[in-house]
Amino acid sequence: MNYKFQKLRMTSRDVVGGNVEKIAALFPHCVAERIDENGHPGLAIDFDKLRAELSDDVLCDGEERYQFTWPDKRAASRLANEPTTLTLRPCREESVNFDTTENLYIEGDNLDVLKVLRETYLGRVKMIYIDPPYNTGNDFVYNDDFAQGKEDFEQNSGLYDAEGNQTIDPMQRNTEANGRFHTDWLNMIYPRLKVARDLLSDDGVIFISIDDNELENLRRICNEIFGASNFRNTILTRRRVKSLNSQFADNGLQTLNVGFEYVLVYAKSKSFVMKALRQKKAVAKTDGQWQGFWSNADRPTMRYDVLGFTPATGQWRSSKEKADVAVANYKKFVDEFSSYMTLEEYSAKTGISDFIKRDLDGKGKNGGVYHWVPPTDSTLRTSNWTDIEVSQIIKEIDLPFDNPKNCALITELIKLSEFSKTDIILDFFSGSATTAHAVMKLNAKDRGRRKFIMVQLPEVTDEKSEARKAGYANICEIGKERIRRAGKKVKAEAGKDTDGLDTGFRVLKLDSSNMEDVFYTPKTFDPAKLDRLENNIKADQSGEDLLFQIMLDLGIELSAKIERKKIAGKKVFSVDNDYLLACFDTDVNETTIEEMAKLLPTHLVIRDASAATDNVLDNFDQIIESYSNEKKITTHIL
Repeated sequence: MNYKFQKLRMTSRDVVGGNVEKIAALFPHCVAERIDENGHPGLAIDFDKLRAELSDDVLCDGEERYQFTWPDKRAASRLANEPTTLTLRPCREESVNFDTTENLYIEGDNLDVLKVLRETYLGRVKMIYIDPPYNTGNDFVYNDDFAQGKEDFEQNSGLYDAEGNQTIDPMQRNTEANGRFHTDWLNMIYPRLKVARDLLSDDGVIFISIDDNELENLRRICNEIFGASNFRNTILTRRRVKSLNSQFADNGLQTLNVGFEYVLVYAKSKSFVMKALRQKKAVAKTDGQWQGFWSNADRPTMRYDVLGFTPATGQWRSSKEKADVAVANYKKFVDEFSSYMTLEEYSAKTGISDFIKRDLDGKGKNGGVYHWVPPTDSTLRTSNWTDIEVSQIIKEIDLPFDNPKNCALITELIKLSEFSKTDIILDFFSGSATTAHAVMKLNAKDRGRRKFIMVQLPEVTDEKSEARKAGYANICEIGKERIRRAGKKVKAEAGKDTDGLDTGFRVLKLDSSNMEDVFYTPKTFDPAKLDRLENNIKADQSGEDLLFQIMLDLGIELSAKIERKKIAGKKVFSVDNDYLLACFDTDVNETTIEEMAKLLPTHLVIRDASAATDNVLDNFDQIIESYSNEKKITTHIL
């Protein structure tokens, strides 16, 4: 077996390049080789040939079609697809239980962070909850400057001064006087949702809090990104009394105060099925219970569209045992068979009949379509959740942050979304980190092992605010302190029953790459700088800094267990029980490499400059090959 070093890419995923490869696999004659503007060879799409392949289904220029557009939409879409060389740098001193926790708190512009996470967490996130700016006329939106080139954008993005503040203002106030009032908000949210979709698992779901100001536009955007068929619900929640307002009051118009907000629910695909749909008792108005409806009426209007499919003749009752079997059978169908057979064919093939089939013989609203729905011994939930206030009246953790989201709301959303108590839950507008708090509380209650990823821009607090007076320079400082205090409180309330409860978090901060520019663009690098470079890695980067960028490059979750080992006298990082071994020490010899290889890692990484002599690199293949009969070891060099 001939082993060769694999060069680590050390950039985020190239989405456009990946799409070109997919088209090449389907229509190879529609892809041609070319030399790009930088003189590099690559593949490009011949759209004339591709149009010919799809001629029956291609819209012609000027042909009328339904569409939703705004200024700079194309630029926003391109921004979502562009790769980035930015990385995440670990911060042990601000973390809690850094070596053992599986939770992440990430500081930085969430668009860049999502891009950095895209390949590692592609299809791994079960639930996303976000509470983005509502664009109320006084909100801040992210300052995505489409006029900047890619290099300028990356140079200005995610960089911090000595005090930890970003070197440019990443936010801008969006007032109604702005001629691009809706446009700027749309350009902010569109690329973030587009990248976020890639992170969701096939059976994943996203929940988005919003109010009237951008509800219609957000729905249109989500229909485009997630697909209109994957819309599941608009959940109604109650706005706290203090926050009631009239949308048109500033214009002198008399209208009713707006007493509620919304949570849009979109699935990644039809594989998503809501779990916690039942309540044991129907109530007209609840007091800490969910609203529902059951009148023993058996007709199409007595049901709610919460599953993504609807029973044709109402809700159905059965024993809990039968309901559980039906849900399990339906999930098996979705996961394994739905891509190539109908549910009716599946039932006929397997003999499973734990679904109620209703055929209206062409009568009624649904026109004779077969409907299958698991039976239930209780009523289905409605989308009216006004028994829950969207913001907490009394803060669970006393910190200077206005209108923190309600833990109860996010807890119930988690319950709706999961089939496993080990799901990854992402919030990339983290704010005061209520989502992290909710995850820890729910884990303590049902002994789950859910993991959270919080992403928040280090937005500077106002100089006159209570937060600044209390010593919090930016929102991230408030969020991290919330998680620290919440973790202690959750453990205290759980008493002795806290074995395996993870209340820690690893802090990671968005920053420029660990690699010198010559690593990415050797042809354009200034030769005059070469005499100051011993290698292609920046001089001030720690081994742990390099390790996390390598983990991202190899698709290893950033929550993976990390150990430090001494192997043949050298410091070696072991990730995920020797899945990855990385050594950045100097004077690495054949003995070090052989002892690392004996542990049979899947990936083995060293620095080019680490080798004691050129002979070490020359003999590398031969050393690794001697262990190839036991396991293939992929070797990488920096």
